[in-house]
Amino acid sequence: MTTATPALSRSAAIARLQSHREQHKWSLRDLFATAPHRAQQFSAEAAGIYLDYSKNHLRDDTLAMLLEFAGQIDLPAQIAALFAGANINNTEHRPALHTALRFQGEPQSEHEQAVADCRAQMRSFVEKVHSGEWRGFSGQPIEHIVNIGIGGSDLGPRMVVEALHPWRVEGLSVHFVANIDGADLSDTIAQLPAEKTLFIVASKSFSTLETLQNALSARQWILDAGCAEGELEKHFVAVSSNIVAARDFGIAAENIFPMWDWVGGRYSLWSAIGLPIALACGFDAFEALLAGANEMDRHFASAPLAENLPVLQALIQFWYRQCWGASSQVTLPYAQRLAKFPAWLQQLDMESLGKGVDRDGQPLDYPSGSVIWGTEGSNGQHSFHQLLHQGTDTIPADFIAIREPTSGLEEQHRWLLACCISQSQALLRGKSQHEAREELERQGHTHREAHALAPHKAVPGNRPSNTLIVDRLDPRHLGALLALYEHKVFAHGCLLGINPFDQWGVELGKLLGAQVHETIGGTVPEDWDGSTRALVEKLLG
Repeated sequence: MTTATPALSRSAAIARLQSHREQHKWSLRDLFATAPHRAQQFSAEAAGIYLDYSKNHLRDDTLAMLLEFAGQIDLPAQIAALFAGANINNTEHRPALHTALRFQGEPQSEHEQAVADCRAQMRSFVEKVHSGEWRGFSGQPIEHIVNIGIGGSDLGPRMVVEALHPWRVEGLSVHFVANIDGADLSDTIAQLPAEKTLFIVASKSFSTLETLQNALSARQWILDAGCAEGELEKHFVAVSSNIVAARDFGIAAENIFPMWDWVGGRYSLWSAIGLPIALACGFDAFEALLAGANEMDRHFASAPLAENLPVLQALIQFWYRQCWGASSQVTLPYAQRLAKFPAWLQQLDMESLGKGVDRDGQPLDYPSGSVIWGTEGSNGQHSFHQLLHQGTDTIPADFIAIREPTSGLEEQHRWLLACCISQSQALLRGKSQHEAREELERQGHTHREAHALAPHKAVPGNRPSNTLIVDRLDPRHLGALLALYEHKVFAHGCLLGINPFDQWGVELGKLLGAQVHETIGGTVPEDWDGSTRALVEKLLG
């Protein structure tokens, strides 16, 4: 694998880009005035997804400089290393082979063979549940699935199941529990019949705090409902690499689905972690999801950088983060069924790119990841869009629109698309004080009133955005969309010179949480800071 550019060289490249920005403080209105058809130039398409990135502060020379930097770090070689299975996760000495989870055709490697075997195991299990062959301790078929996981074992499957609502299998409801707050589990199971409920415990180690505590409580709930310990295996399956712990819990060995070190949690919905997806929507839909992702994989691996959707998106985010001081990025899917997409993307991007050192452990002297946030359109227009339009920060936006209606209410879909397009247009155009004054005077205000109100009605505009148009919200296109963002995050990590596949920062909180738990009802250590001591004594003493 080609190593990342040394920090000094990277910093020099960033400085050059910053200088370019300072020399050419053009506006988006000016860019479109001089090149009305720039959307044809600054757009690309692959796997049923169209990307319009023309509403960004990019000219030919800007894009050329960004692409030159991508060539300087040999991004194509780093992409090739990802697909070749090189140990690109250098701090944990292993590859990142989530792309192998969605291979098509016959398996060509040891990893693909393991995936094929897992898929066969998943399909068999799903068919048993759907056919009614799998039955609970009272002899009744399963009607409710509860997935117990957290982070990557929850966010991805939960988001996909909601997004693919029209594909849900009749007679089977899939629920998700993640939080250590007992209300999450108790509220979920309160109305469920224990004898018809099956739990999926999704934890690689089978020791994740939140997942294990929820699983133990669910286990007791099933036992209290009259299930004998010897029949627990009728109500629990696991996705884990810790077979011993899962069997000790009461799960039959044949109902333990594998997890591998070469797949990170936030990249795992394509594996057996996606079992809730296959159960909720059918195994054929799950395979179509994989096929769509594989189509985007092939695009990312082979398309020239200047036409490569994930690379272009990564370069744009890099440009605004390094040269515009944009510390956050908003994601706006104009599709109710993609309401949980921003939460999934938060983990993918922020857990991957929230680093303070480069691949060699040297401190970064430039910003790393961004704050990722957002919600579904058009709801966001009535909450935080005010900040996007008139706030003081530059916040790049990704608009995601679905071309085909997702319901039979076609007129509402046209209004939804109109909202999406007009919001990106408003971010670009804005409204000058002069335009605001003229508008107010046309509405009957006096010149003095218009002059006083104009600063409040003016909208700066010149705010950047991408718009992605997805042909339809079905399993294949959703798979391509998710893979697009996975690869964007990887490419951005390459541009930053960091390892996007580890997440050591989350470990400290886990360790300290266990220490705090041990002090409950006991003595608080003297070497703790005063605030932590006071909080423990106030809350847990």
